[in-house]
Amino acid sequence: MSESAAEQWYYDLGTKQVVQGKVRGATNRMGPYASAEEAAQAMKHADERNEEWTEEEKAWNSGDTEQ
Repeated sequence: MSESAAEQWYYDLGTKQVVQGKVRGATNRMGPYASAEEAAQAMKHADERNEEWTEEEKAWNSGDTEQ
């Protein structure tokens, strides 16, 4: 059974805090996450993915892609 939105955790982009429940609008939060610990790592994971995508895009644009 899935958790209700009030029981799930989010990372608030405005306050840079972990919150439980949908405290702010969708454009100002990341989640949902199953735990506060997961939500606390939201920006770290997003930064890591962005870095990977930037490197992939550089490789794509230079024609240096592997299949």
